[in-house]
Amino acid sequence: MSYITAIGTANPPHRFDQSAIADFMVKAMKLDAGESRKLRTIFKAAGIHTRYSVLEDYGKTGDFTFFSNTPNGEPFPDTAKRMALFRQQALPLSLAAVADLKTNNPSVDLTRVTHLVLVSCTGMYAPGLDIELVHALGLSTSVQRTSINFMGCYAAFNALKAADAFCAANPDACVLVVCTELCSIHFQQHPSDDNILANALFADGSAAVFVQAKPAGVKNLLCEAFHNDFSIAGQHDMAWQIGNHGFEMMLSSYVPDVIGRGIGDLTARLLKKIAIEIPDISYFAIHPGGRKILEAIEAKLGLTREQNAAAYQVLADFGNMSSVTVVFVLQEIFRKTAKEDDGKHILSFAFGPGLTLESMLLRIQTT
Repeated sequence: MSYITAIGTANPPHRFDQSAIADFMVKAMKLDAGESRKLRTIFKAAGIHTRYSVLEDYGKTGDFTFFSNTPNGEPFPDTAKRMALFRQQALPLSLAAVADLKTNNPSVDLTRVTHLVLVSCTGMYAPGLDIELVHALGLSTSVQRTSINFMGCYAAFNALKAADAFCAANPDACVLVVCTELCSIHFQQHPSDDNILANALFADGSAAVFVQAKPAGVKNLLCEAFHNDFSIAGQHDMAWQIGNHGFEMMLSSYVPDVIGRGIGDLTARLLKKIAIEIPDISYFAIHPGGRKILEAIEAKLGLTREQNAAAYQVLADFGNMSSVTVVFVLQEIFRKTAKEDDGKHILSFAFGPGLTLESMLLRIQTT
C-alpha cells in the first residue's frame, strides 16, 4: 500500500503561444503555401494555446541561440549537441519541480527519502540526473536509485508502480519520483506527417511526486490498483528512436482509434480489482496525448468533456510533456480536492509506444 502525499510541477522560462511556434515551424521546415496551411490547421486543431521550452528560439525569427542561423538551417543540431543541452537544463528544471512539491506540502522531509525514481525519455547521460539530484537535494548517498528511460508518455505510471512496490516492501519507505522531459530539443526539420504532428504537440516540463508507505498530512491519494496492457495492432503507430539529429518520433493519426478500441477492456479489468464501476468514479486524470485521444476515450467510456476538464486544461496551457503530463493533470485535481472528497476515486490513464495503455486507480483521503 502506498500514498501520494505531495505533488510539484515546473516549466522552463520560455512560454510561447501555439501560433508563434507555428510561425517558427513554417520557416524552419521550409514549407510551401500548401504545406504551411496544413501545418497551421493541425496546430489549431491540437487544443493547445501555449507551450514551454528550454529553448528561446521558438519565439524568434532569427539570431537563434541553439539552431543554426544559416539560410538553409545547417548544420542542424546533432544528437550530441541536444544531449549536452539536456544535461545543462534538466537539473534546474527538476529542482524547481521538487521545490514546488515542498511548497505544496511543507511537511515533506527530503532527509527521509529512501528511494529516488527518475523518469525521462528525452535525455540520458551517466553519471546521470538521478545522481545529480542526490547531490543537489542533499539526499543520502545510500538512497536507492531507479531510472526509467525511453518509455514515453506512460512512464510516470511505471515510476509510481515501482514506488508502490518499494512501500509494500518497507513500511518506512519514502519515495521521491521525478519526471523531467525536454521534448522541444528534439525538433525534426523534415516535413513528414509524423514530424508535423509531433511538432504540434510536445513541450517541456518536470513533475515531482512524494510517495510514502503511510499517509501524511491532511490530504493523501491512496494508490488502490494498477493495470496495464498493450495493443499489438498499434505497435507501429507510436514509436520513439534515437537518430543522428536527436530523438525521432513516429506518431500516427490512428493512435486515438487504437486507444479507443483498447480503453474499455483496460478500464474494466482495473475496476474489477476493487469491484467498482465507472459511475463510482468522481475524477478522471487522463494523459492528454492530444485532443482526439481525449475525445476517443470520452466516447468509449461515456464521459463528458466536463468530467475530463483537467486534461483539457493541461493540454491547453502546457501541451504534451510526455511522461510529465499526466502528473500535471493529477496535480490539477489533487489541489482542488477538499474534505468532502474523502473516499472518492480518481481514475487515471496514460499511453505510449507499444502501443501501451496504463491505468491507475486512486482514492482520496482527507482529515
